[in-house]
Amino acid sequence: MSGRAELIRGFYAVIDTAYLLPDELSLAGSKLLKGGASIIQLRAKGLNGRDLLSAAIEIKRLAASYGAVFIVNDRVDIALLSEADGVHLGQDDIPPLEARKALGPNAIIGLSTHNEGEAKEALSRGADYISFGPVFATATKKDAETPKGLPALRKARGMTSLPIVAIGGITEDNMGEVLAYGATAVAMISEVLLSVDTCKKTASIISNISKIHPSR
Repeated sequence: MSGRAELIRGFYAVIDTAYLLPDELSLAGSKLLKGGASIIQLRAKGLNGRDLLSAAIEIKRLAASYGAVFIVNDRVDIALLSEADGVHLGQDDIPPLEARKALGPNAIIGLSTHNEGEAKEALSRGADYISFGPVFATATKKDAETPKGLPALRKARGMTSLPIVAIGGITEDNMGEVLAYGATAVAMISEVLLSVDTCKKTASIISNISKIHPSR
């Protein structure tokens, strides 16, 4: 583990090409950061390597200027070349322990989990934090698994000491309940990226999290 797991808390922002064009990625990052986001993941499925690296370098630059954590989804090579703070891996991606060999001991490595067993195994597999979901139905991932529900989130919480980022169908209205069921952080994608004002929406979410759970 990197020892930086405590940075994963509160609002976990995601810049996703499911809702943004390639030339909109850095602007979205700027709006999220201005709104107070302290963690940003770049998720750009289908973007070619050259354009993905270019976007990652620019968003890393922006994140660093705000003192925020920058995570790249899936691509260890892009995380390395962009000097990202870490990478978020799926169950079928490069194993976390192998990713750490490439990225170094200080890299923050996340792992997607969808059930209690995967949550329990994440620490031994070398993850610093896990995502768990989808908690509720989501339109962001077309191949998303069946919603797991809040009871499953609570069970996952009991299986690991790692920070848990809850994801999938989470909104500003239901995030309090999600945090109460054991999530350390909440990821919202369409809720934020499709809002009228990404910056104001981000600030509102962060403000409300601090009221609901001051420690987050």
